[in-house]
Amino acid sequence: MEFTYNAHPSRVIFGPGSRSRIGEELERLGIERAIVISTPEQSGLAAEIAKTIGGRAGIMYPGAAQHTPTNVTESALQAVSSVRADGCLAIGGGSTTGLSKAIAYRTDLPQLIVPTTFAGSEMTPILGQTEHGRKTTLNSPKVLPETVIYDPELTVTMPAFISGPSGMNAIAHSVEALYAKDRNPIISMMAADSIRALGAALPRLMAEPADRDAHSEALYGAWLAGCCLGAVGMAIHHKICHTLGGMFNLNHADIHALMIPYTAAYNRDAAPQAMVQIARALGTDDGPHGIYQLSQRAASKRSLREMGLVEADLDAAADQAVQNPYYNPRPVTREGVRDMLQAAFDGRAP
Repeated sequence: MEFTYNAHPSRVIFGPGSRSRIGEELERLGIERAIVISTPEQSGLAAEIAKTIGGRAGIMYPGAAQHTPTNVTESALQAVSSVRADGCLAIGGGSTTGLSKAIAYRTDLPQLIVPTTFAGSEMTPILGQTEHGRKTTLNSPKVLPETVIYDPELTVTMPAFISGPSGMNAIAHSVEALYAKDRNPIISMMAADSIRALGAALPRLMAEPADRDAHSEALYGAWLAGCCLGAVGMAIHHKICHTLGGMFNLNHADIHALMIPYTAAYNRDAAPQAMVQIARALGTDDGPHGIYQLSQRAASKRSLREMGLVEADLDAAADQAVQNPYYNPRPVTREGVRDMLQAAFDGRAP
C-alpha cells in the first residue's frame, strides 16, 4: 500500500449556535475590518450577523454570484480597497465562498467562512472562476480559509429545493474521491461515511425540511465531502459539470445533483471497488442506481431537458468536455460523453 496524504490546516468549529463565535474568531485571526460577503438573497442574514460583530464589519458586499464571474470579483476588490479591508467574512453557500476565495487568491487576506448550504468548497484549495462563458479551476493553498464555522441552525432555513441538490452536490465530491487517481485510505473512509451520512439525511430533509438532527447529519457529511474534494483529484463528473455550468449558466448544485448518477454509471465497470463502497454506504445493490434513486428524491431538476437544454447543446458540451480532460478511471471519449449526456437529457435511469 502506497499513498500520500496531506491534511489541510483549516480550523473547523462545528455545532448548533456556533455562529455566536464569529466575533471572537475574527479577533483571533486579527481581522478588524472585514468585507462581509453574501449573495443578494442572503444579505439579510449577513446584515444580522454583521450587527453582532460591530466595527469588525468593515463593508457589506451582497453581490456574490454562482460560478464566481471574474467581473464580480473585480467589483468586490474595489470594495475591499475602499475600506482597506483586512479579511473576508463569507456567509452563504458555494457562490459566496467562491468570491471570498477569489479575493484571497488575489490579496492573501485571511478568511472566515460560515456555510449555509452543503457545498463543501470551503474545505478545498480549489477555486473555480468563469470568464466569457468558460469556467476554469485552479488549485492553490492561498484560497484555503483559515477558519470555517459550521452551524446546522443556519442550514435549517434552506427550502427543500435548495437543500436536496446541495446535498447531492456534496455526495458527488465523495463519490469521485473513491476512484480518484490519488485516493488514499483516509480519504476513502471519509468519503464512504460522507455518502452514508448524506444518504440517510437527505430523504429526511426532503420529508421534513426543519428536521434539525437531519441538518446536523447532512452538514457533517458535507464537511467530510469538502475534505475529500480538497484532498484528492476529481474526475469526469466535475469536468462535465464545469462544462455545462460555464457554457449554459446552469445552477451549480442542480447540475451536480442531476449528473452524479450518470457520471458514476460511466465509471461503473472501471472502478468496481468504489462502486461496492458506494452501494454499501447507501444500502443498495448497485452504487449508481442507489445514487439515481436518491437523486430522484433530492434533485430539483431531473433531466437536462428540464434544465432548458436542447439536443444540439449536447454536441457542443461533449466537444468541450473532452478538451483537457481530468483523470478518469474509464477513458473519456467523445462518444461516451455524448451518450451519457443523452441519458441525462432524457432523465432515464443509468
